[in-house]
Amino acid sequence: NVSWGSTFICAILALVAVGMPVSMMSKASAVPPIHDITTDVTNPPEFVAIAPLREGAPNSIAYEGGEVTKQQLEAYPEIKTQLLPQPANEVYIAAEKAIEALGWERVNEGALPNTLEATDTTAWFGFKDDVVIRLTAKSDDTPADIRSKSRV
Repeated sequence: NVSWGSTFICAILALVAVGMPVSMMSKASAVPPIHDITTDVTNPPEFVAIAPLREGAPNSIAYEGGEVTKQQLEAYPEIKTQLLPQPANEVYIAAEKAIEALGWERVNEGALPNTLEATDTTAWFGFKDDVVIRLTAKSDDTPADIRSKSRV
């Protein structure tokens, strides 16, 4: 004897299980299929510490440029280098705290100076996105560039 309450709960869970991926696919179809986004398209921050972790990834660690750059600039013109009004050491500490607060996995071994690298893993599908943050020390201001590249 099955109660209507448990049947209703199972139906709701099934709708959520189907609805989440359909919603994500709908949102994805509205933007260009870019798997590499950067604030500096002419000199993107490079992945060094994360490079060994990406060896089996289906897309290269190299920045493609060309059509990818064109699509990014058209779809996301607001994504640019950020000039922060703090010295680089303060921005670096704030970036470390942000990485920790976001639950990203920090990768330190072999990272370039004034650069932070981390991996964000999505909860629903387990997709991995690698992120590199490059800070350039300039007097009291710090230009910050970020790059994110999916492993799929």
